[in-house]
Amino acid sequence: MRNIILILLSLSISCMSQARSWTADNGNGTFTNPLFYDEFTDPDMIRVGTDFYLVASSMHAMPGLPLLRSKDLVNWDFVTYVFDELDLGPEFHLEGKKGVYGNGIWAPAIRYHDGRFYIFVNVNNYGLQVFSAERPEGPWTHKNMGGRIYDLGVLFDDDGKIYAVHGYDEVHLIEIKPDFSGYVDGSDRVIIPKGSAMGEGHHFYKINGKYYIISADYSPVGRMQCARADRPEGPYETAVISHRETMGMQRGWWTNGYGFWSDIPDEGAEFSFSEPSENGFSAVPLHQGGIVDLPNGEWWGFSMMDMKSVGRLTYLSPVTWKDGWPYFGVEGNLGRSPRTWFKPDTGVEVEPHAPYERDDDFSAGRLKPVWQWNHIPVDGKWKLAKGMLRLQSLPAKSFMFAKNTLTQRVVGPESTVTVELEADGLKKGDVAGLALLNTPYYWIGMVKTDGGYVLRFYDMVKNSRTDEPLTVSRVWLRSHGDFDKDLASMSYSTDGKTFKTLGKDLRLGYQMHTFQGVRYALFAYNMGGKQGGHAAFDNFKVEEPFADRSKNLPVGKVITLTNLANGEQVWANPHGMLHRAYRGSKTFDGAGCRFRVHDRGRGRVALEAMDGSGFVTVTGLGLSGDVRLMKQETEGSLFLWQDMLWGHCMLLSLKTNRFVGLNPPTGEPYAADWPGTRPDRKDGCVFAWKVVGEKD
Repeated sequence: MRNIILILLSLSISCMSQARSWTADNGNGTFTNPLFYDEFTDPDMIRVGTDFYLVASSMHAMPGLPLLRSKDLVNWDFVTYVFDELDLGPEFHLEGKKGVYGNGIWAPAIRYHDGRFYIFVNVNNYGLQVFSAERPEGPWTHKNMGGRIYDLGVLFDDDGKIYAVHGYDEVHLIEIKPDFSGYVDGSDRVIIPKGSAMGEGHHFYKINGKYYIISADYSPVGRMQCARADRPEGPYETAVISHRETMGMQRGWWTNGYGFWSDIPDEGAEFSFSEPSENGFSAVPLHQGGIVDLPNGEWWGFSMMDMKSVGRLTYLSPVTWKDGWPYFGVEGNLGRSPRTWFKPDTGVEVEPHAPYERDDDFSAGRLKPVWQWNHIPVDGKWKLAKGMLRLQSLPAKSFMFAKNTLTQRVVGPESTVTVELEADGLKKGDVAGLALLNTPYYWIGMVKTDGGYVLRFYDMVKNSRTDEPLTVSRVWLRSHGDFDKDLASMSYSTDGKTFKTLGKDLRLGYQMHTFQGVRYALFAYNMGGKQGGHAAFDNFKVEEPFADRSKNLPVGKVITLTNLANGEQVWANPHGMLHRAYRGSKTFDGAGCRFRVHDRGRGRVALEAMDGSGFVTVTGLGLSGDVRLMKQETEGSLFLWQDMLWGHCMLLSLKTNRFVGLNPPTGEPYAADWPGTRPDRKDGCVFAWKVVGEKD
């Protein structure tokens, strides 16, 4: 029987995340944040029966308001876009100096009431938009209520009244008319005054007769606040429910000088970047989220985090209620969220999968849901024909003014896209290709000139171009992005096998002009101010080297652990404690520095020192969370392996619900009393692990 169990556990581990696209589900009863490694900004979530629904911002991208559904909160399926087009003015057609970049769909609130779904969202200069449907698949109706109620939370109260909370720091409450024709006169009031540390991105709930508002406070460190009252109008008391949780990730590079009210930058505009600080917490930690309950009574939190040039990612956290407050985190470590944790107990088994198919050979009758247009497309100027995407070349000043640009979110932490371009339909002055849509942007593509075809790479930061004449009309275009380092490269091939790089170390950043992460973009436009020919794209493919994380939990292996804080290996101290191995010591790199990782199921592991001194074990329940070597394995020997990617991990003690770590300057041995790590991972509880053998 023991052998059968071991075989089943081995099969469970071997199935972990062997995916072509990132999925949070590890296939062993655990999940690893983020839920998606592509941007899903300003999430809001509800449960209807046994189904969960998730909606996010879509800014200037069309179709807009992506709606996902899940049975387990970890694996999500695309349901629909709530609208194909939202046409509120000429800027939505990419007309004028600004377009609607960064000013479209912000921070939606989704609710279900009396058999109907509702989504509320503000659009700058156009007011509160309300979408509703009987079924999540639609059709969705649309009303424009006007006003300026952004980042709102909505509550359908038991007495039939509909409330919205909104505002930053100073929180307002306003009542919405039942027919959504406007607001109840005189109902707008301040319910939480300035200086209360409440933020924006509100989520409004009524739980067990009390009213709760959860919001993101960007000062001082981007924490999540919760306010609680007995009545919707207050008075409210507040508490911090999530604080300093960065999952060990630093903020990325930031593009300076371009906000969401800025004009579209011209080619030749100057760009500068702010370099990320090692441990800067501003707007980085988990923020702007809410909570949702399970049928079994469990509660879970959702939020987002600024994750470099890939954009803002969505995270899932267990919630622990204490003294009437819904803290993100688990007992013993409130306010901090595990990167890896046990899946929600929904009673439903779901095969691990991503919500989108990213590859597209354009052979279907419609575009795959992963695609969105940059602003509203021009009807009749694009089509799917003969297994290819055909884009008509329309006049544009430069790339960011090009209409009918088709985009999808980049996926991290690293990915490579390749697409075929057939340029024989281009006319003089036409340019078509693959771009990294951002501010600034980069592109590589084909230009049709009097002399024939030219392969061109354009770097907006340097305002430089590299041209190479070609005698062929078909090329393969490629872009590689390392979104952890915020760097990209662009290359091309004339045979689909050998690629030549024209742009490397291209600086990527996050910014508030598009208010989105980087997007892959297929484009065509005419530089001569007239309609030109057409470009045909085929076989868009995405490769994700981090999608398969099945080898990131080295069960059955012998490993070494090196602390990132001091570069020293962990060793089994002869006195029975887990300690640090000093370079030059006779124990360095010996059996005492090697540990076998034993699988205990559901992502849990036990570490056995290879010198025979025993199992790494958390003893006692005192303040120190002592870590010792014990001959016999106990419950204190169980750790939940935290996959930090890049060969890094943390060890979460299932006895203390805190992490194993040490304070290098003090020389103290390891203890399982660390709440989590800093963005730089050098505070003592993150390890670089290395497999050194199957046995010792």
